[in-house]
Amino acid sequence: MLLAAFSLWTAIPLSWVYIASKLSETQFPSGGPYAIVAVGIVASILVVAWLIGRLNNLYIRITGTNRLAPIRPSWLKSMRDTAPMPSSVTVVEAVLMASVMLAALALTLWFFFLAGSPLPDQ
Repeated sequence: MLLAAFSLWTAIPLSWVYIASKLSETQFPSGGPYAIVAVGIVASILVVAWLIGRLNNLYIRITGTNRLAPIRPSWLKSMRDTAPMPSSVTVVEAVLMASVMLAALALTLWFFFLAGSPLPDQ
C-alpha cells in the first residue's frame, strides 16, 4: 500500500510527463501533450486508488480490523491503565499520510541537493 500511495506523488506524474515529452516533436508543443499528461495522471490515480482500496480490503480480511494498534511506550502507561485506548487512525489514513511525508522529504532533498542553482554562472 505504501509503494502504491508513494507512486501517486512520484512515479505517476513523472512517467506521464516523460511519455508526453516523447510524443512531442518540439519544445513548445500545442495542447495535445498537456492533455495526455492531465488525462493520464487522473486515470492512473484512479486505478492506483482502486488498488489501494483492494489492498485495504485484503488487510481487513487478514487482520479483522482496519485500525492501527496504539503504540505507547510501557514507561508512559499508568499502573491503572488496563484497557487500551481505541485508535482513530485507519491503515489507509496512515499509509497515505506516510506517503505524503515521504514525497515531501524526497522533494526537499531533491530541491536542496540535486536540483542545482537557477541563477546563471558568472
